[in-house]
Amino acid sequence: MGNSSQKAVLIISTLDTKGVETLYLKDKIKSLGVNPLLMDISMRGKGDSPADITPAQVAEAGGSSLEDIHASRERSKITNITIKGASKIAGDLFSNGKLDGVIAMGGSTGSLMATEVMRSLPFGVPKLMISSTAALPGLSTRYIGTGDIILFHSVIEISGVTDLLKNVMDRAACALAGMVQGDVTSSRADTGKAIAMTMLGPCEQCASSVRKILEKSDYQVTGFSAAGISDRAMEQMMAAGLFQGVIDLAPGGVGEHLFGFMRDAGPHRMEAAGNAGVPQIISTCSVNHMTPSKRKYKPEYHDRPKYDLDKLRTWIRLSADELKQVAEAFAEKLNRAKGPVCVMLPLKGWSSVDYPGNATFNPDEDRVFDAVLQEKLRPDITVMEVDANMEDPAFAEAVAKAALKIF
Repeated sequence: MGNSSQKAVLIISTLDTKGVETLYLKDKIKSLGVNPLLMDISMRGKGDSPADITPAQVAEAGGSSLEDIHASRERSKITNITIKGASKIAGDLFSNGKLDGVIAMGGSTGSLMATEVMRSLPFGVPKLMISSTAALPGLSTRYIGTGDIILFHSVIEISGVTDLLKNVMDRAACALAGMVQGDVTSSRADTGKAIAMTMLGPCEQCASSVRKILEKSDYQVTGFSAAGISDRAMEQMMAAGLFQGVIDLAPGGVGEHLFGFMRDAGPHRMEAAGNAGVPQIISTCSVNHMTPSKRKYKPEYHDRPKYDLDKLRTWIRLSADELKQVAEAFAEKLNRAKGPVCVMLPLKGWSSVDYPGNATFNPDEDRVFDAVLQEKLRPDITVMEVDANMEDPAFAEAVAKAALKIF
């Protein structure tokens, strides 16, 4: 990070379109006792840039030149070059202790580019995006993605240094200065007992019980909602070394990726811990259900057993053949793990949805998954069958006992 006497923040903007506005923000940040470093990611501006890091330097870091960018008509290509260069420079600044936070301003293109640079920085680095398009449908989720980014909707256009825009920029500058100068707990636990755990509403009791048991042994358990975004972020944070173990109660994102459903957590779900040699416990909440978008239902989905979690979310039962495919995907990923793995299978239902009387309860078909998984897994990978539902206290106790042993 920056030196103890003065923190340093990176400002990302396009000075060809937002020059006077960005320079006002820079001066405001400086007046708050923070050292601002201005990066200009303009792709069409002519003439010299007043930025500390110029478009030419960004282009060079991206493996190109400003001349080539100006000559190109391939917008997506030059955008990717600029993002690559800006991300490399930001990463180098952070690695060399010269960056304590980052702030940016932009419309749709500027916000997309700047937030991608922000997401290249580690969890815990303060990140604030002032965007005039933050509220447009679909864009806010693209801006934030898996990043710990504060998205500040400017409401007004970032054009002309009016008192209204000054008010927006002043508040943003004060917020970032507070984050980099304040007494903020480190994102890296120094106990060696930081554990990641996936969870969903239908296995919330299990997750809560496991966490409380492990906390008695001084473990810090951080939960991730396994709905496709947080569990994807967990993989990235695991790869960055933030955790020394994982309890993956709800790895349904693996199957959702296979079939293209709403909780798709990407192609690398359930891989980071194995790659890092981090001990992992794997279970099966939500693995036997799928969540396709209702507007993309195949006709046969309407005839499948289903369970309405609420008026917006419906879980549909996977077929036996689909369960086999998911089990094979699990085995392929877990067989590559460099660290210890323990798979825990609840025999009386995989979540609170899986109880007798519910339409999707089918333990016989769940055994299809169990059988394929055990057949395909390496012989040294432990598989434990527990005669309980995932939400029964007995299952949580079994998970916690296995965790204390494997961690």
